Amino acid sequence: MTREVVIGRVRVGGGNPLALIGGPCAIEDEAHALMLAERLCRITDAAGVPFIYKSSYDKANRSSLSAYRGPGLKEGLRILRKVKQEVGVPVLSDVHDVSEVEAAAVVLDALQVPAFLCRQTDLVVACGRTGKPVNVKKGQFLAPHDMANVIGKIRSTGNERILLTERGTTFGYNNLVVDFRGLLDLGTLGYPVVFDATHSVQLPGGLGDRSGGERKYVPALARAAVAFGIDALFMEIHEDPDRTLPDGRPLSDAPNMLRLDDLPGLLAEIRAIRSGLGAAR
Repeated sequence: MTREVVIGRVRVGGGNPLALIGGPCAIEDEAHALMLAERLCRITDAAGVPFIYKSSYDKANRSSLSAYRGPGLKEGLRILRKVKQEVGVPVLSDVHDVSEVEAAAVVLDALQVPAFLCRQTDLVVACGRTGKPVNVKKGQFLAPHDMANVIGKIRSTGNERILLTERGTTFGYNNLVVDFRGLLDLGTLGYPVVFDATHSVQLPGGLGDRSGGERKYVPALARAAVAFGIDALFMEIHEDPDRTLPDGRPLSDAPNMLRLDDLPGLLAEIRAIRSGLGAAR
């Protein structure tokens, strides 16, 4: 059993109920963030699934210079604070640079280190020093056991509030695969294991100036990961992921975000799987 990490009102790991970390890939504006957070809270409350809202104030690792990144640090954190206060849900976002960490830690209930940056020592250590829970995504280029070194960097700060997220492994060009054995291997490191079902179906750079994705596989991968005994599920979710922004640009990671209307059914399925696991033990 992995250790328990508390994020706001949500307890992850330690035998607690499966949690969901979810929300749109990048923040669009205040009204949209509040609307989607409220709808996600209603759905997860009805399903009995503990929920942490995720959305990025800045997606710094986009394929092209013109890709939508979000509103930026200051405005994005203002919106996330509003979501936290008005909806009453813990909030999580990713940080890309040491200079962001202090301000982000004031607002966020958990800091997330993106997969591409999981080996950036200064960033990882800065996140650890905040004392906040740190969700580190395993790099697409790392083996599960390599995450022990990342854990060591965070623990060097005295912070044991660590989550480890699997989000697929590079397989040739513009493709990712999931080796589900890695979920068990990550669990042996002692910290809660999260499975990112939406980025795992991403096709990095697959559309030339942006990443593609295969949304149709998200539910199946999520169900399989829950059967492997993960502690939390991570999914980027949008009410209309295929629409474009007012300036005509596509949403960030649109092809792999789950449609909001598909969430209730999927939560029912994964709760049944989780319940079955408990009965089998």
